[in-house]
Amino acid sequence: MVQAPQFSWRFLLPKYWLLWLGAALLWLISWLPYPVLMWLGAGFGRVLHRLLKSRRKVARRNIQLCFPAMPAAEQAALVKRNFEETGKALFDTVIGWWWPDWRIKKLAHFSGYQHIEAATAQGKGVLLLAAHFLHLEGACRVFGLTHPSVGFYRPHNNPLMDYLQYHGRNKANKYMVGKRDVKGLISALNQQEVCFYLPDQDYGRNRSEFVPFFAVSDTATTTGTLLFANAANCVVIPVVTSRLPGNKGYHIDVLPPLTPFPTGDDKADVTRVNQWVEQAVLRQPEQYMWLHRRFKTRPQADAPSLYKGD
Repeated sequence: MVQAPQFSWRFLLPKYWLLWLGAALLWLISWLPYPVLMWLGAGFGRVLHRLLKSRRKVARRNIQLCFPAMPAAEQAALVKRNFEETGKALFDTVIGWWWPDWRIKKLAHFSGYQHIEAATAQGKGVLLLAAHFLHLEGACRVFGLTHPSVGFYRPHNNPLMDYLQYHGRNKANKYMVGKRDVKGLISALNQQEVCFYLPDQDYGRNRSEFVPFFAVSDTATTTGTLLFANAANCVVIPVVTSRLPGNKGYHIDVLPPLTPFPTGDDKADVTRVNQWVEQAVLRQPEQYMWLHRRFKTRPQADAPSLYKGD
């Protein structure tokens, strides 16, 4: 379990004033109506699309690799929409960290909770597979209204930012474990907790299999899902989070558990995880985190980068 960061008087030193100012400004803005926040976020995203050239290239390359048959004009349009969602993510974070429950409840839509209830009724923990969607901070707060969970946590390098981040996220969680605390997450699962796990980024060559993800046939995919499923008394359940159209808020869709899982065939099992991520992404491709170098690790260490020139 991560020790909760405590307030320190050093946070009042001048070197933190700019961060305090930014946080205070965002807190004030957060009281605007949700549709206004999303409108501001989309505009901010369009600015980011112009300024963040390297990330724009990464998003464009990821989409080219995943959807090679998509016309170039559609790819470019998807990149632009993705940056609008990236801008909205700033306000998703504000909403997730600072909104009171009574405001969040107006945006909360939940389906499939019976799958979690069935697992916990059997005395099992739940390894909840989520994907890196840009609205995740807001969606996790919505999930916490129904079932507070346990999640991995990576401390921020800035102590004040770490303080704000931890206590903001902990509104939707029972507690958090460090990103490398494998034993801590296994222990939580054995205590019948619901634990978030995101298996859809490039975590390097260690504990990975190279399996298909969309049109890329050899994508480094973590076997961490299998490690936890094997080591803990738990059920593996996917969840798809969505930002609803028409400024209606967030939808949490808990899917039936993966059974049998794991099967003992690591490649087949992580391929199945990637196939679930694909299905989730296709629901709302503009909301996925395409800015991450998902295909950075290649099967051969000396193979040319798929992002060469970016």
